[in-house]
Amino acid sequence: MAFPPQFLDDLRARVPASSVVGRKVKLTRKGREFSGLCPFHSEKSPSFFVNDDKSFYHCFGCGAHGDIVSFVMQTEGLGFAETVERLAGEAGIEVPRDTPTDRRTVERRQTLEAAMEAACLYFEQSLRGPSGSSAREYLIRRGVREEDIGKFRLGWSPDQRDGLKVALKIQGFDEALLVEAGLLIRVEEKPDPYDRFRGRVMFPICDKRGRVIAFGGRILGDGQPKYLNSPETPLFHKGRSLYALHLARPAAAKKQEVILAEGYMDVIALHRAGFNTAVAPLGTAFTEEQMEELWRLAPEPLLCLDGDTAGQKAMMRAALRALPQLKAGRSLRFVTLPDGLDPDDLLGRPGGPARLREALTAARPLVEALWEGVKLGRVLDTPERKADFSRELHAQIATIADADVRRLYQADIDQRLTGLFGVAPVQTSVEVAPAPPPFRPKFQPGKRGRWQEPDAFLKSIPQANGRTAGILNERLTARALLAAFLNHPFLFDHWQEALAEISFADAGLDLLRREIVNLTAIRPGLDAEALQSHVAESEHAFMLSQVMQQDVAGTFPFTRREAFPQDVRAKVAEIFGRLSDRRVTEDGKILMAVTLSEETPEAWLRYKALFADKAKSHAELDGEGMAQASEAETGINPVAPS
Repeated sequence: MAFPPQFLDDLRARVPASSVVGRKVKLTRKGREFSGLCPFHSEKSPSFFVNDDKSFYHCFGCGAHGDIVSFVMQTEGLGFAETVERLAGEAGIEVPRDTPTDRRTVERRQTLEAAMEAACLYFEQSLRGPSGSSAREYLIRRGVREEDIGKFRLGWSPDQRDGLKVALKIQGFDEALLVEAGLLIRVEEKPDPYDRFRGRVMFPICDKRGRVIAFGGRILGDGQPKYLNSPETPLFHKGRSLYALHLARPAAAKKQEVILAEGYMDVIALHRAGFNTAVAPLGTAFTEEQMEELWRLAPEPLLCLDGDTAGQKAMMRAALRALPQLKAGRSLRFVTLPDGLDPDDLLGRPGGPARLREALTAARPLVEALWEGVKLGRVLDTPERKADFSRELHAQIATIADADVRRLYQADIDQRLTGLFGVAPVQTSVEVAPAPPPFRPKFQPGKRGRWQEPDAFLKSIPQANGRTAGILNERLTARALLAAFLNHPFLFDHWQEALAEISFADAGLDLLRREIVNLTAIRPGLDAEALQSHVAESEHAFMLSQVMQQDVAGTFPFTRREAFPQDVRAKVAEIFGRLSDRRVTEDGKILMAVTLSEETPEAWLRYKALFADKAKSHAELDGEGMAQASEAETGINPVAPS
């Protein structure tokens, strides 16, 4: 049985090699690796090493080398397919079955990959053709050499509506596939698709194996947007990908150093100057998935973003996002470039490479970046301001999941506070609350209540009358819940199923809820910007604008992008905990999705029809009058309102 390469990559990434090898070999940690006696030949001193970050084992005595799959096959005598299925079961990963549908999916992916490769060749040829003269002049001005163009496969998209489309259709690629690959755009009012990239210098984005999965394009001139990336596709997930990762991996693994720059030209300039471990995110915030990729290569990736205010803010956002992920031997370091320059500008100046190496060597640890970031712009001249400064620092530290790292961060920050204020802080630690388990809504028999108020400050909302206020509160709270998920996608780690199982009385909000759930199920790992961008491109753009309005953020501070993660989790948990008027059947469908707060004949008819349908389906499933059982269980007596 053949397994898709991306499935095998995911399996190796999820299952630590040391956990598999450790069942057969007594391992001892040595730095970032484990050592033990080789199981494949007799030896008295350990020459067998296991590396979790690189997902392999190697014996310097007999030369045995492989990954978790080959280890199980060799030590237990299993076949390839049986080994993969066993490891996938242990990791909780569903094994793709060799069905006609799966084969078509694999074939479709291979065709998409072929289309992206053909597009890359087209752009490369266009750069060297007559239409690419302005692009070549731009690259020369930026110091890009011919070898850089070849190494990074830079190209040019002619300023034509259908140049790429015609070229690829001649090669046998149909329009639907090119739209799916993100190479063409199709809009409703103009059914004939056209090239997405026109008049842009092209930067191919590759996966870890070097296969082209997307493109970034920089426009020449004053057009907007300055940089345009491919949309999310079956091949490309922006929050998981890193520019030039396939080029940086070998050197990064060898040097145990990886540099995160801000953009394409920074990465090219860094590689040209000998800093060949440089990568970049793709126009979004530095995500947890991207951090994991870099931690596989080096224990402390170096963030070398632009030295301007925007770059410094991006570093602070990265620091806050990294805190919950920190472990012993796994952190980030932050590079401050002189004179507010970006790496490309600095390297273009006399002595630039030496100055950059000095900056990399002097990179600040994360704890110092956190201290300086929270302190930036504050005037600490009163006890109240000092207390607020201390509170925010400890609140951020409380998000660190690893207890040992959290305790040491607290000690470091307390020492800094004592040095700054001259007195020890009164409270030196803030314990992090354990992450809540996935929410399972439970209907409470005998309660006919509506959506209860999720927070005390809702009582401050002006109330015309009880019924109207209840409807307003429900709609505002629903908008707040969706805004929280849109601004804080980490919530999906614990509450995706809960969001999928509830329903809103407001039809527009409920459709938006379904769209968000579907998007995150199909494309897990989206950051806030990417998630909102996808929703904005759907038919729910208007409702998205309603959810993200200022009245929601003003009434519910936890929905704001800058809110503390622990505050967000606590408020969302409270909202879900107070939802008592939604009951979910085992197959995840909503039993009751109509609220009677409207008290109208239309609402009653919708409720009665839904209740009868659910009662019928329950009776068919159990064969013994589940309609009456449902009534008894829910405590609802379906009598029409007068």
